[in-house]
Amino acid sequence: MSPFDHRKYQSFAPVRMPSRRWPDRQLERAPIWCSVDLRDGNQALIEPMTSRQKSRLWDQLVKIGLKEIEVGFPSASGHDYNFVRDLIDNDRIPADVTVQVLTQARPDLIEKTFEALRGVRRAIVHVYNSTSTVQREQVFGLERAGIVDIAVRGAQLVKECAARYPETEWVFEYSPESFTGTELDFAVEICNAVTAVWQPTPQRPAIINLPATVEMSTPNVYADQIEWFCDRIERRDSLLISLHTHNDRGCAVAAAELGVLAGADRVEGTLMGNGERTGNMDIVTMAMNLYSQGIDPELQLGHMDEIIQTVKECTRLPVHPRHPYAGELVFTAFSGSHQDAIKKCLAKRDPREPWQVAYLPIDPADIGRSYQEVIRINSQSGKGGIAYVMERDYGYELPRWLQIDFSAAVQIHAEAQETEVSPEAIYQLFERTYLTGERRWQLGDYQVKRADQVDQLQAELLDGSTRHALTGSGNGVVASFVDAMQRFTGKQVVLVEYSEHALSHSAEAEAVCYIQLNIEGERYCGVGRSPDIIEASLAGILGAINKAAEQDQLAA
Repeated sequence: MSPFDHRKYQSFAPVRMPSRRWPDRQLERAPIWCSVDLRDGNQALIEPMTSRQKSRLWDQLVKIGLKEIEVGFPSASGHDYNFVRDLIDNDRIPADVTVQVLTQARPDLIEKTFEALRGVRRAIVHVYNSTSTVQREQVFGLERAGIVDIAVRGAQLVKECAARYPETEWVFEYSPESFTGTELDFAVEICNAVTAVWQPTPQRPAIINLPATVEMSTPNVYADQIEWFCDRIERRDSLLISLHTHNDRGCAVAAAELGVLAGADRVEGTLMGNGERTGNMDIVTMAMNLYSQGIDPELQLGHMDEIIQTVKECTRLPVHPRHPYAGELVFTAFSGSHQDAIKKCLAKRDPREPWQVAYLPIDPADIGRSYQEVIRINSQSGKGGIAYVMERDYGYELPRWLQIDFSAAVQIHAEAQETEVSPEAIYQLFERTYLTGERRWQLGDYQVKRADQVDQLQAELLDGSTRHALTGSGNGVVASFVDAMQRFTGKQVVLVEYSEHALSHSAEAEAVCYIQLNIEGERYCGVGRSPDIIEASLAGILGAINKAAEQDQLAA
């Protein structure tokens, strides 16, 4: 028998609900959001975040507008414990932001959790234990009563510990872990037992989190589970029903959206969906889905390139070019018919009317992007074979986003010449566009020093006969120079993409760096080439800055 055999699996049993109500509802407002990037997202990384990366991601989550942020598992990790203490001791938690911490329902872990939180203004203590059938039978070897006892004893200790710190406003959260694999009547039973201990009120509700720890069914079945649970749980008016969906079946966002229709009040997730195994619910996607329907997501996602860059640098994970809303190609049309339809819609668009543009569900400008159309690029397409020609004949491995940028210049040149563009002409155009053309600013001397894991850069910028002294700092030379140019120009400058390679394999090989910046909501590409990789990087950044300056001059 082949090992690829579907007969070893069984279909998930549906919930018998002939009177379900959620299919007739419509999303009308955003749920309460809770980011779990710093805990669930962090534990899913091959290399967990450093303290500096956690700190940077924390600042970004606050800037986005998230009001509930899970900051770690302080009882199980010294790094998490220290990070929580840093936030509290250095007064880094805004008054309108609540930190959340996770702990198993174990006495030693609960005690240490409260130690980590001493002195915090407001905090959510999230306690959990496994409740699913397979966990009970095959992992713990306990009957239902034994699992309920673990949860109740954990809830009692949480309540006792909270009473020792009356200066803090405590919020209690409980998760029957692997809710989707737990019998619904048992999920209700154990949650009722926990809330009987906590005695929440409408004024001080508790959070009941119903995680799809493993996504086991279609999203509609998960919604049925949520509605069934909400209809039968006690003290419903004193509870916030929370969702924590995972992406094992690729439906985490859909399950969360339908779960909110089914009665949930709150959603836990991560930026870009990073999480264990196949990922968590993607807050960016779900929030932008609401936005595209005219619903305020209550999050500020207009600086999307900055968000992406922060996530990439902190997680060391790429963002897929087709990622909804955030991917580099989602507002790019390759198809001629798509390009034609988009052009016509944009030409007819009345800005006073609701957005209706073919193939573009939202206005790219809303998140700091612009629509791009691209000639197809492959080795057989004549003037479209740009990337193939540049690598085959000249050794330049143009990243996809630079192919898109450069193809526009080639297309303009080809249309002006009314003839096929030769490889030599393509290369000369590339040199003029990115490397040898007249530029307002030139790079002079520079010096980089490193102290306390932060790079400090001092550089000289030449503007004709005028010399400007620049200073900047950051995690690396590139970040330091971007910081310096942001200070010098007074404009928001975000590094979007960076790529580099050697032009040959010899010891004297030149390095070439490709840079893409977002400057005040517009993207600009630059290329730097030098025997020194640092100089090539700085030249590439300056090339993009100069392109932005040229556009400003044309607009003036």
